[in-house]
Formats: sequence, C-alpha cells, structure tokens
Amino acid sequence: MAGRGKLLKADTLHNIKGVWLLNDKDKPEPARNPLNRYSTIRKGYKMQQMSPGYGFATKIHAKTGRKILLVHNARGGTRVGWWQPNSDHAEPNYYNEAVRRTKRAMRYGTLRAILWHQGCGDSSEQNRVLYMERLQCLAAALRKDLNAPDVPFIVGELAYWRYEEMNKIIRTVAEHIPNSDYVSAEGCGMLKDERDPHFDRAGQLLLGSRYADKILSIVYSRTE
Repeated sequence: MAGRGKLLKADTLHNIKGVWLLNDKDKPEPARNPLNRYSTIRKGYKMQQMSPGYGFATKIHAKTGRKILLVHNARGGTRVGWWQPNSDHAEPNYYNEAVRRTKRAMRYGTLRAILWHQGCGDSSEQNRVLYMERLQCLAAALRKDLNAPDVPFIVGELAYWRYEEMNKIIRTVAEHIPNSDYVSAEGCGMLKDERDPHFDRAGQLLLGSRYADKILSIVYSRTE
C-alpha cells in the first residue's frame, strides 16, 4: 500500500530508528517518511503519506533489535491483474520492478516476508471471482523469481465500511496460498468518509502493527 493516511510534520523530520529504505539508487538509506518516496511506479510525491510500513518496521525493530530494510514499491489504485508477470498494463511493469528491486535489496540481507495490501480496484463482482486465482499466480511467481519458495505472503484486509465482500475473499488466503495469512483491518478508521476507501493515520499505524505481529509470530519466533 502506498499509504494515504495524513503525515504529520513530526513524522517526516527524523530518520526511523533501526529501519532502512531501498532508495532510488537501489541502495539502503536510513528510512524517513513517506516510505513510498522511492517507488519506481508511484503516483505524485505529494500523494505519498503515512503507510502501514511505518508501524510495521518500527515494531519489528523494537521487538527484535534487528535492522529492517524495506522495499516499498507501491502504487495506489491498482488491480491485481496489473501485477502479473506478463501484464502489459504499464511501463515500467509493476511486477518486474518489484522483483528487480527486491533482488537488489537481497544483496544486503535475507528476504523475510512479502506484505500485500491491495484490492479496492478488484472489488466489482466481475473482478472478485478472479481475485484469489490471480493472487495465487502472483505469490507463486514472486516466490519463484526471488528464489524464496517458502517466504511468508501476508495480505491485509480492506476498509470495513466498503469492502466486506472482498474481505471475505482475503480471509481465505491461507486455503489457497501455502505459508500465507491475512491481517484484520477491523477498527482502522476512515481518512475522510464512507465514500473514501483509505484509512486515516491511526488506521495505517494500527494495520502496520498487525502486520508486524503476524511476522513476529511466523518469522522471528523461529529465526536465529
């Protein structure tokens, strides 16, 4: 998720302790909000705001003491079909960029997890019926091309006030994709109103914390 929760000025003034971000030179630099700043497929810079990555990375570092390197390469408003390896939706190809940049990051450490937060663009009845099949293809392709067959694939729910039918599908991810799970978006607040699909700042932080809890449970509880 690119993240549209409002950033406070204080959120942007300092580097995030223990957290690094893959920059536009494909090298780690101390992370600072907005975390989607170096995405090679993002929309305008001013649209990049608070994302779950902040709550996620800060909690992982606080609980483990480990250095965290984020590969934040998101674009808001996409469909899962646009992320397939053979998609010709956009140039540069979203999938290819995700793989290329993650491979660069893997020079500096071990890939621990893939976090996937998307789905608003697939919420129509026609797209919903194909969503999980396409997500399966995406997860399998990423694991193959990153030579990480068992890397956890964690999916986040969408806004409770708009996307209950999509969330029902997301909650079944572990039945379709090995070593996968989802995180709840219950209680994550609205950015504007019920017509807007985005979470507010507090909701982004809460969601990130839940991603962290999931990864702490399934990755760091068994990692030396």
